[in-house]
Amino acid sequence: MAKKKTVADIHTFTWQGINRKGAKVSGELQAESAIEIKSELRKQGVSVTKTQKKAKSLFSFGDKIQPMDIAVVSRQIATMLSAGVPLVQSLELIAKSNEKASLRTLMTSIANDVSTGTPLSQALRAFPRNFDDLYCDLVDAGEQSGSLDTIYDRISTYKEKSEALKSKIKKAMFYPIAVLVVAGVVTLLLLLFVIPQFQDIFAGFGAELPAFTLFVLGISDFVQSYWYVIIGACMLAVFLFKRAHRSNEKVRNNTDKFVLKIPVIKTILDKAAVARFARTLSTTSAAGIPLVDALVSAAGASGNYVYRTAVNTMRTEVMGGMQINVAMKTTAAFPDMVSQMVMIGEESGDLDGMLSKVADIYEQQVDDAVDGLTSLLEPMIMVVLGVVVGGLIVAMYLPIFQLGSVIG
Repeated sequence: MAKKKTVADIHTFTWQGINRKGAKVSGELQAESAIEIKSELRKQGVSVTKTQKKAKSLFSFGDKIQPMDIAVVSRQIATMLSAGVPLVQSLELIAKSNEKASLRTLMTSIANDVSTGTPLSQALRAFPRNFDDLYCDLVDAGEQSGSLDTIYDRISTYKEKSEALKSKIKKAMFYPIAVLVVAGVVTLLLLLFVIPQFQDIFAGFGAELPAFTLFVLGISDFVQSYWYVIIGACMLAVFLFKRAHRSNEKVRNNTDKFVLKIPVIKTILDKAAVARFARTLSTTSAAGIPLVDALVSAAGASGNYVYRTAVNTMRTEVMGGMQINVAMKTTAAFPDMVSQMVMIGEESGDLDGMLSKVADIYEQQVDDAVDGLTSLLEPMIMVVLGVVVGGLIVAMYLPIFQLGSVIG
């Protein structure tokens, strides 16, 4: 079994040595250890006199490999393979031409493994953080069938579509969070710095203040006294939730169920789950992966506990001999249109093509729904801020209005 490693295991070393002609030479190489560097240079006829691990920059946090980086690399591999460039040469060219150091390191390690005879799928499995089981299984299917260029074209399309969909979901979730954060920050600033100025003015009135004004002043006093507790509690709550969400499956499942009950957001997440399911099943089916195994990948790719459970139920039914469109109807999780299109795909023998069309339809619907949400929330942000800021201003000016009416 291949050793599970990450890009962090690969280091950059500077080296100095003497070549076969007796001349001093130096350079940089990437490897897991100095021993590996010396072994590689010895093969090239260089006697190493000094090696030193190159220190990583303190500002390398932006160098982390992102899923979109893998999508871009996948497309580059697909393009080179379809052009007839050998696999090892393709990997080496991508490694040398990439601007991101961590990605250069990753691709160099993979190219080195493949050049020694390791199958590409096995070399990729050594980096599970960057290449998941689905990705490696598809590459393995391409190697077994001798159509790696075709499979890589499908993989790159799948990754590009998946990342585009993920970006739309993040955009949809950003706006509601932005409304709450902006409203919270504005309210906090007013309570900390603006309301106290009015409080000093009201102190000289010597008259009873309106109940609404007293309520706002009370909140202001509390925030001024315990603002650090409030901010600390919010940060702690976010930290604890993220930690529980990452480590506790029950928390993740309950969160998935909850977000599917939020109006507007529910529609987007439902359509996104269907699109992910259809895109994944289409890609795996086209790659020749058995349907029962493909459904395992599709369940994981759906991105939500409700749909993951539904797809796993479908898989059990399909293992018992039921057609996938019939199994889909029994879950009641998928729209009728999807099950009808799947039925047509099964009957025509073009299930992967029909699923691809389903994915295209629902990805477009997600795009439209996100644009609609953006248009809806832009005025809503103004309304929320207007109510919050306007309410605080009214509370502060009520005593002044009452005083004016008494004087009048």
